[in-house]
Amino acid sequence: MRIRKFMAPIAAVGAAVLALSGCAGGAGSDGGTDAAGGEGESYRIGISQLVQHPALDAAATGFKKAFEDEGINVEWVEQNANGEQPTAVTIAQGFASDSSIDLVLAIATPAAQAAATAIPDRPVLFTAVTDPVAADLVDSAEAPGGNVTGTNDLNPVADQIALIKEIVPEAKTVGIVYSSGEVNSEVQVKLAKEAADKNGLTIKEQSVTQVGEVPTALEALGQVDAIYVPTDNLIVSGIDSVMQYSTSKQIPVFSGDTGPVEESGAVATLGLDYEKLGYQTGQMAIRILRDGEKPESMPVEQLTEFELVVNKKGAADVGLELPQAVLDRAATVVE
Repeated sequence: MRIRKFMAPIAAVGAAVLALSGCAGGAGSDGGTDAAGGEGESYRIGISQLVQHPALDAAATGFKKAFEDEGINVEWVEQNANGEQPTAVTIAQGFASDSSIDLVLAIATPAAQAAATAIPDRPVLFTAVTDPVAADLVDSAEAPGGNVTGTNDLNPVADQIALIKEIVPEAKTVGIVYSSGEVNSEVQVKLAKEAADKNGLTIKEQSVTQVGEVPTALEALGQVDAIYVPTDNLIVSGIDSVMQYSTSKQIPVFSGDTGPVEESGAVATLGLDYEKLGYQTGQMAIRILRDGEKPESMPVEQLTEFELVVNKKGAADVGLELPQAVLDRAATVVE
């Protein structure tokens, strides 16, 4: 597989973990500084990630890279819930009871909800959260109002649905399988339905509670002309099942983020760069820890630039030829 990138995003850099042996964390620890920052600052930061998949992994990498670029020493305490909400709750409770942790990053909505509930006395930042207000993480995006803030990953759902119609102009129905336990997915399905109406499309949907239900849910969609995968952590973690169904039924898959297009054979997306999103979240964390800003008054941030990513081989595998106009606009073409 060869990937041509015409507009290169931030290069994927494996963030080095700069661990301080025996670090108690915090700007007030030995060798540290006050909130104004300076030489020798060091912190202990917990990371709670809902599940391992490329988008969330990239967000974690970007977050750590922000500290590396500033020369700030961090002892990282990283935990992964493996897609299990009870595990995310246990992780959050563990961080809450560890007074040496200065700040917690929660990656994905269920992990963020668990951390926000369990940790009232230290800053909690989230990333890869589609609608933090609907998820009850903040009072409003402009004024979070508590100890929780971060970055949202609301993708341009309307433009992505329009892209399906542009690439598959004869399409009439689009199938969506999503996790019933993720508020972010419910938000995206609603937006997809609104966009579908404007593009002469009908949405068929099926929800699941675990990855093992995905194949059955796909079959239950019935006849569809395309499949749309939102930025749903459960579904993306089981993307192989979706792609196997796609190939066997010759149904193109369109994705809410770039990972399934670049790595799994989905046809196209107008998506965001999760490493950049994580990096932006890391910059927010630095402003809190080093510069003394308060989460309660830090608006939720988001990326404003999206990249058109297409997969020529993925399209060919389901009998599609990508329009030249789409190829000409693409930032990344997988061949």
